[in-house]
Amino acid sequence: MSVPKHNISSELRQTISTELAWQYSVIPFKKSKDQLFVYLIESSDIESTINELQIILGVSLTYETLKSSVINELLARFYPRSKANTGVKVTNVEDNRFVESLISESQQLGSSDIHLEPFEKRSIVRVRIDGKLIERYHIPKSEYSAVVNKIKILSNLDISEKRLPQDGRMSINNQAQKFDVRVSILPILHGEKVVMRILSNDANNLNMDMLGFNSYCNNLYREAIKKPNGIILISGPTGSGKTTTLYATLKEINKPTHNILTVEDPIEYTLEGINQVQLKEDIGLDFAATMRTFLRQDPDIIMVGEIRDVATAQMAVRAALTGHLVFSTIHTSSALGIISRLVDMGIPSFMVANTLNLAVAQRLVRLLCPLCKEKKSFHSSSLPSSFNITEEITQHYVPVGCDSCYYTGYKGRRAIYEMISVDKELQISMKETNVSIEDYIEDHKIPLLAHSAFKLILDGDTSIEEAYPILFQN
Repeated sequence: MSVPKHNISSELRQTISTELAWQYSVIPFKKSKDQLFVYLIESSDIESTINELQIILGVSLTYETLKSSVINELLARFYPRSKANTGVKVTNVEDNRFVESLISESQQLGSSDIHLEPFEKRSIVRVRIDGKLIERYHIPKSEYSAVVNKIKILSNLDISEKRLPQDGRMSINNQAQKFDVRVSILPILHGEKVVMRILSNDANNLNMDMLGFNSYCNNLYREAIKKPNGIILISGPTGSGKTTTLYATLKEINKPTHNILTVEDPIEYTLEGINQVQLKEDIGLDFAATMRTFLRQDPDIIMVGEIRDVATAQMAVRAALTGHLVFSTIHTSSALGIISRLVDMGIPSFMVANTLNLAVAQRLVRLLCPLCKEKKSFHSSSLPSSFNITEEITQHYVPVGCDSCYYTGYKGRRAIYEMISVDKELQISMKETNVSIEDYIEDHKIPLLAHSAFKLILDGDTSIEEAYPILFQN
């Protein structure tokens, strides 16, 4: 749908404040004696939004829905904000609904984390959107402690303890929304810093089609998950989307004929028909111990949240050798690094060759905001000297920043992948210590993360600045 052409009068715009318009993504377009007509984004919790707005505005609302891109264009046109005004001062934090509203709003914005931070003269709230922190609110220093205490109460933490770190958890259930929030409190110089991680329980929207595989990776991955046994390992730094990939995979292969067991820390999604175990290392329930029990539970498929140590790696190999399909994550910088990491852990290379089906490395790359990105001429010095440019490039796009993208220049993220399938030829190479696996990758022209990142630059989807760290891995 295109942006509505008619103008919105100044009088009509004044019925909703700029901050309220951006907070709820709402645009007024008509007003009668006792009713206000508004545009809203299509969403599952739209009735909850309407109820909140009716209470705040004190007027009955009738709504029409528009796509988020259209709403953002309207907000930028009729409710412009200056860059300096991206952090809103909050004065009514004693209202018990502030914390709940903050969490609900952050979840609607697609934020993964909320940071509350006290400094000498001010306290701020930042939210992580698309992997980067954005300043959202300013809280008066005199009222910051009240907000922290409210969070502690909701998380079942000790409000009198201000000297030691605390960890807690709360559940949010707002009509159409249901999710958990993991809370971490850390005493710092000027008070207590709070970080809340939003954990979505809803896996209904997850599917493998949304992962962003290209045709090459899609074929490799789908073939690997159809095998009856073996190990599929996904690597990448924290926040690179590994867990989302695993859950989308489990949802894809979840069938009544399969017994699927998972051990996680934490359980981020709940999946019907899958037996999920929460890690509790303080009582000895670690990954390796749980895996040993799993093998006595007649499993078909096992998912281990992370291979952190030798014991867990050995149990994963043992499970694969005894006819089970195992999924897990591991911290390495590349797909090739997965193979060497397992060997460094003490797993013999011939065992890695016999059990590893697929090594996957992934990253999340921020996409340029389509409303404000700017075209620039390209010079090869913009790229790392080690990167070999295989295609001609004369121009590229750079971030600018506007209301729609919170002045970051980026909006949304896309996953890129690097996959190495362990076929018969590679198995032989892995077993022969004098054969270079790097030569195998080069000979077979396996696309690396750097190639995928460069393709996003060529297509104008991301900037050189955003992809630069990945291009080093060429």
